[in-house]
Amino acid sequence: MTCRDRGCRPPGVVRWRTGVRWWRADEGNVTAFVMALTTGILALAGLTLDGGLALAAKVRANGQAEAAARAGAQAIDLTAYRGSGTVRLVPAQAVANAKAHLAAEGATGTVTVSGDTVTVTVTVTVTQTTQLLGLVGIGALQVHGQGSAHPQRGVTEIDP
Repeated sequence: MTCRDRGCRPPGVVRWRTGVRWWRADEGNVTAFVMALTTGILALAGLTLDGGLALAAKVRANGQAEAAARAGAQAIDLTAYRGSGTVRLVPAQAVANAKAHLAAEGATGTVTVSGDTVTVTVTVTVTQTTQLLGLVGIGALQVHGQGSAHPQRGVTEIDP
């Protein structure tokens, strides 16, 4: 009987077949772990990407609202200003100016004027579509931007 028949091996030769059997004996356990890990990583990547896009949309909405409020605050009642030096708004013109500015930027929002001399406030709402969070059922995020402005006669001091 030879060494080959008895299953013996020369010294220094490693038997690899037992290692291969162990590797194949996992029966899908590693696959489930890898799938769960991949799903988690994709969810975190979606939060990062889509969160950044939502933040950029909010900054853009704030800028649009502030610019529209400044446009509305330019609707000064010139008759009152020339007659008495009082700086106040023409409310209907302020709303029209702010809405025209929003329309020129392709944005939609609400415009309010509080009092004749006080403040023009613009609120812009933007719907940001998601890139990766759509895979988990979140198709869009809504962000809001707000800006206010009031008429002022020249800059004489810092107005908080």
